[in-house]
Amino acid sequence: KNSNQYVCQSCGAISAKWAGRCESCGEWNTIVEESVTVTPKGMKPGKSKGLEISSLADTVAPHARESTGIAELDRVLGGGLVEGSAILLGGDPGIGKSTLLLQAAAALASGRSFSREGSHPEPLAAGVSEAKGARPPSIKNVLYVSGEESLAQIQLRSQRLGLSNAPLKLATATSVREILASIDSGQAPDVVIIDSIQTMFVDSLDSAPGTVAQVRASTHELIRAAKKRGFALILVGHVTKDGQIAGPRVLEHMVDTVLYFEGDRGQYYRILRAVKNRFGATDEIGVFAMSDTGLEEVKNPSALFLHARENPVSGAAVFAGMEGTRPLLIEIQALVSPSTMSTPRRATVGYDNARLSMILAVLETRAGMRFADKEVFLNVAGGLKITEPAADVAVAMALLSALLDKPLPISLVGFGEIGLTGEIRSVSRTDTRLKEAAALGFSKAIIPASSPEKNNAPHRVGHVDALVQFMLENG
Repeated sequence: KNSNQYVCQSCGAISAKWAGRCESCGEWNTIVEESVTVTPKGMKPGKSKGLEISSLADTVAPHARESTGIAELDRVLGGGLVEGSAILLGGDPGIGKSTLLLQAAAALASGRSFSREGSHPEPLAAGVSEAKGARPPSIKNVLYVSGEESLAQIQLRSQRLGLSNAPLKLATATSVREILASIDSGQAPDVVIIDSIQTMFVDSLDSAPGTVAQVRASTHELIRAAKKRGFALILVGHVTKDGQIAGPRVLEHMVDTVLYFEGDRGQYYRILRAVKNRFGATDEIGVFAMSDTGLEEVKNPSALFLHARENPVSGAAVFAGMEGTRPLLIEIQALVSPSTMSTPRRATVGYDNARLSMILAVLETRAGMRFADKEVFLNVAGGLKITEPAADVAVAMALLSALLDKPLPISLVGFGEIGLTGEIRSVSRTDTRLKEAAALGFSKAIIPASSPEKNNAPHRVGHVDALVQFMLENG
């Protein structure tokens, strides 16, 4: 029998009656009435074959990976596409999701990889892959289904990207039944791209496309078909104003991999980040640059996030960080100015505000540096977001440099974690950070005193007092 329920389109919470404001997430005007089919409790279950039981000792063949032809995308995926996997890609409108997938689809269909310039595909040598653990692109049957654009719009974009000759199959549809029927009618595709899942609908439900019920049902049907037929499924998802993928949270639990395409549309670079990956690590990032001919891979992200400075400037410090297995050198900028307000402002861009307050408190209490009557602004150059505790020392260096108005040497980098007692703790992968810094011409480094002795850094500090003393002597 059919019944109606009220579902929040933001968080998926179910209410007994309509309300203007969702009690779960607090959003206004997001509750929509949806019809559902209820199965009577007395219905007898059908016959079942039972479960296939196995043990942990049973040998399982490793998942074969296929390179997408884009090394940065392969890095984030953990080495390439896995047969039967479901991938969800989210990002702000206009950030480049469709462009990235169209380039990847063209590379897969052509059996080619993209060069460093991004938009010009070039063949891979036999047996060589740009992604560790992945075979060169050998997928020939790729289906790109768009529910938002017409075929003419997709073809115009492919001409702009220089992909018109790629043997890619295109379709425009919003019905999941029609998509699955087309997949079953001909040769089964190796990769299916759905752009986007919010435009798909299942005709067995009366609710409109984009509602929680339709998104959940459409995703379930497509994933079940991908697992059964063995093709890789890539779904594009819209995001809310908070940056989360729109629809119910269960959508991210249903897929194998969740990717976020981040970046500011006012700048030309984009960052692809994995927040869930059943076939690889979730701490890898891929860096792209947006150009007139599409997305270009950035092989050396450190050069992108470092601003070329001929003369040292106060308030700027370089942090040697890690994103997964990739070292990154990032410029951290600080501004300390006098304040006439009783509560001076503390503003951050790309850094945790609570972490900044903690570092300021430690510098005041443990090192005697006064920030209470100053306004403090902290910015991570390039718009990158830093969550690694190893950035504490570089942040403290930038703050002290701005407060004392003493520029740091251009060839100096720093990293380390600061505790509440003022001690500076060691961090992981010290050698990798120092090697990346040396490769880019940085000859000096400030590292924790407890780091392994094999690291011959010019200066080691064990407490914030030593860091302040270094700033006074070398600024």
